[in-house]
Amino acid sequence: MSEAGAWVYLPDGSKLDVAPDATVLSVAESIGPRLARAAVGGAVDKEPVGLTTRVPHGAEVRILTFGDEEGRRIYRHTAAHVLAHAAMQLFPGTKLGIGPALEDRFYYDMEFPKPVTTGDLQALHERMCEIIDSDLPITREEISRDDAIAMFEGLGQSYKVELVRDLPPDEVVTLYRQGDWVDLCRGPHLPSTGHLDKSGIALLSLAGAYWRGVETNPMLQRVYGTAFADAAALAEFLEQQEQARQRDHRLLGRELDLVTFFEQEAGPGMAFWQPKGALLKHHVEQWILNEHLQRGYQLVCTPHVTKVDLWKTSGHYGTYDMFLTEIDKMEYGVRPMNCPGHILLYQSKTRSYRDMPLRFFELGTVYRQERAGVLHGLLRVRGFTQDDAHIFCTPEQMAEEIIRAYEFSVDCWGKFGFTDREVFLATRPAKSVGSDEIWERATESLRQALDKAGLPYEVDEGGGAFYGPKIDVKFRDAIGRSWQGPTFQCDLNLPERFELTYIGEDGAAHRPVMLHRVVLAGIERFIGLLIEHYAGAFPLWLAPVQVAILPIADRHHEYARRVCDQLIGAGYRAEIDESDERVSYKIGAAERSRVPYMVVLGDREEAGGQVGVRKRGEGDLGAMSVEDFIGQLTCEIGE
Repeated sequence: MSEAGAWVYLPDGSKLDVAPDATVLSVAESIGPRLARAAVGGAVDKEPVGLTTRVPHGAEVRILTFGDEEGRRIYRHTAAHVLAHAAMQLFPGTKLGIGPALEDRFYYDMEFPKPVTTGDLQALHERMCEIIDSDLPITREEISRDDAIAMFEGLGQSYKVELVRDLPPDEVVTLYRQGDWVDLCRGPHLPSTGHLDKSGIALLSLAGAYWRGVETNPMLQRVYGTAFADAAALAEFLEQQEQARQRDHRLLGRELDLVTFFEQEAGPGMAFWQPKGALLKHHVEQWILNEHLQRGYQLVCTPHVTKVDLWKTSGHYGTYDMFLTEIDKMEYGVRPMNCPGHILLYQSKTRSYRDMPLRFFELGTVYRQERAGVLHGLLRVRGFTQDDAHIFCTPEQMAEEIIRAYEFSVDCWGKFGFTDREVFLATRPAKSVGSDEIWERATESLRQALDKAGLPYEVDEGGGAFYGPKIDVKFRDAIGRSWQGPTFQCDLNLPERFELTYIGEDGAAHRPVMLHRVVLAGIERFIGLLIEHYAGAFPLWLAPVQVAILPIADRHHEYARRVCDQLIGAGYRAEIDESDERVSYKIGAAERSRVPYMVVLGDREEAGGQVGVRKRGEGDLGAMSVEDFIGQLTCEIGE
């Protein structure tokens, strides 16, 4: 027992005796030297703190390493400060904006005396390494609001002054210092700059960023970087980034002639699908529609534009940036979600417990005024289609419906080659509607459903929708990146706001549970993800063009048309290249277009009623009859 009888709880519930003035680091040292060497911070009563933070008697203490998400944020946030410090040393007069840590990188927004270029990144990196070698202590201090404003005004840091002025009145103003450099920051950070491994740090790119994301504010320069605990992890990340660059759906979408954005003519964030892309989108939508119908969902269709009163009742008005218009002196809104329309359909007649569960499904296109700075090809657009379903059920049916929806989603994503997944329980966000009691009931219902299904999961604090908690499933793609996938939201708020009821077995009116559910989620985003997952080389069943027919000379065009008719008649998507190019060029063009199969037709093939088959990635498979080729296609799709 420690001299003063102080102790803390560890994550496994055990008690650890500590000194009265124990810090997070000394707790780590008491547990073991290896953990102490790996520690980058701690969580005291679930609040991330630095290693030098004192821990109160009886607190719950968890040591954070780079292997923990919170630990990586502390590590990369410190790297962002070192970047800003280096920038101000190299470019005196630089004004600092904000510099947060992200999932796998960090950035700092800055206003330089004159714009920097990618050629300056090497010098910035070298100066960062010098600051790391200096092993400057990083210290936290609290300061009054007035003193902070006066200090940053004296330093010419006008953006920091604005941030201080906008802090909530009851928030403590904190600074972090390293050497003679200081920044406004909540923290936490590493104890010193030398705790960073300079071999694991890289600066990645430059971008423009409006101050605070508002287009009317000044444009700053955003410097992106990343930081890992060692050089090997950095090398692995950079290799993944190169793979991602080669798979970028925006480049492949143009190269494969799938989708186009006419930002100047039609505005940003709206996708225009070329014939091949439209065929791909149609194929995905028809496939997911049939999957729903086979599982007992009822297809519905609701309007794109309705009076805003509907959105005010639901709470979407004011929560989402909607496209609004006026018709007959009434305000109307373009739908940002499909749920209120499905609620009206539910209300259109009296519902009984015998109707439950009632599963409404719609491929509904929605629109949101996303900020221009966050738009990103198909992955973040202003108009997109959701495979949206709303399940109205009794409280007793809810757990089973969630499990069914989860198994449905996993099966569907598995068909596209996604099997590595993580499950998260997302709880109440800061901006939400409804009472504490309703949120607690809904969250506990989701927790029970996960436990009943035996699914391991992590808690995503504050990650729920504004009207209810949710279960999120994230999948990893072919190069290991994590993507948000299906989501299942338990909503007890909208049934209350719209006064939904059903007649129970007892003859009395009861309130249903409403489950919001998507499988593929946004179809546009999902296709962007598929392009990158497959690097544009879609599997046979999904490819917009499954067979490229390549006649060697003009005299073979008629035979090519007959072969094409046979393939189309058998249900396959075939296309003839009737250009005047040599067949070697046609083969190369088809390979660049990632077509799964090519058939070469010349005198020999036409005389024998055969096709010369080439397969993407395998080359020449030899000649075979059209019937045998169709059989091969059918077999491959069946597998």
